[in-house]
Amino acid sequence: MSAAKDGARAFGSRELDAALARARELGARCERELDGLGEAEAARRALRELSAHGLLGWAVPQMFGGAATGELADPATVSVRALCALRDVLASHHGMLDVMLVMQGLGSYPLVLGWNDANRAACAQRLAAAARGAQVAAFALTEPGAGSSLAETATRATRTASGWRLDGHKTFISNAGIADFYTVLARTSGEPGKAEGLSMFAVDARARGASVEPFEVIAPHPIGEVRFDAVELPADALLGTVDQGLALALGTLARFRTTVAAAANGFARRALAETRAHLASRRQFGKPLAANQALRFDVAEMDVRLRAAELLVAEAAALVDAGAESGLAVARAKLFATEGAGWICDRAVQLHGGLGVKRGSVVERLFREVRALRIYEGTSEIQKLIIAKELLG
Repeated sequence: MSAAKDGARAFGSRELDAALARARELGARCERELDGLGEAEAARRALRELSAHGLLGWAVPQMFGGAATGELADPATVSVRALCALRDVLASHHGMLDVMLVMQGLGSYPLVLGWNDANRAACAQRLAAAARGAQVAAFALTEPGAGSSLAETATRATRTASGWRLDGHKTFISNAGIADFYTVLARTSGEPGKAEGLSMFAVDARARGASVEPFEVIAPHPIGEVRFDAVELPADALLGTVDQGLALALGTLARFRTTVAAAANGFARRALAETRAHLASRRQFGKPLAANQALRFDVAEMDVRLRAAELLVAEAAALVDAGAESGLAVARAKLFATEGAGWICDRAVQLHGGLGVKRGSVVERLFREVRALRIYEGTSEIQKLIIAKELLG
């Protein structure tokens, strides 16, 4: 199968094959409609469609109400290979479909890792609702002073007679403004700069003292700042144990980071397909652009970079699903796929000429959508640090 056609590979799961078929049908039908909607409306429409097509469950483990993944993953966890295949397909059609799928996983997975006797009922209810699309999840880690270094987290949770009080400021939180609950990293002891003393909490978005300030980024999706001003939390809002929240946050990122690379591949594949079609149909100087050798060389390199990224993603996803040592493979995949997709989408714009920068063209949208993936869930620089540490100590 050519890399230009579809990056989803069969994994011997009839359930996944059927889900991928539904994802393709959904993407083909909805991508133009989503472009015509406002940001919040498009997000909610994407969520409804993903739910109606039975796709949100792939972001939640089967034992908590998610999709049956067959042999792809333990029922108590999420299949990275399945999510990679779905994100690849959805991203090739529209970034909003992709982000609304993965955020249900990122926002709810700390509940899976932080499941305990005290919060069992509340976690089960939220996870099942997230799998159906009845509740929207959000993952609240980043702060104005804490991005790549979560040890700088300053948002603080203080014990009270009935539970906890939460005070702080989170930023660049996807789904801010439409989320029903946040999984929040907060400091329960120590001072910013120390990796110890962080805990995770599940916070109702409608809690008194919680407020949202939306803002816009380069490619539309719901995102903003979230402030917590003396928000009272019940005792069962704590996920896992006190001062073990960093492990929950990093465990969630480790589970989902490879899927960022898969989404990048989806954007890149669509950019390559659009470029091939344009070069074949556009004539200049009496012949199709596809006859120009310099442009043909660009297309050849686009194809090779995409195929290499596919192989790195497949390797990393298989290792994560198998519970094997995967840090190096995941960093390689995330770095190469996101950087490569940025280059491919850039070349797509260039090879479209003036049409490539026209607002509303597919490659113009892809160029904007792919850019953030080199930053989200671990920047390219962080991935290089991980790779160098593995290779050099």
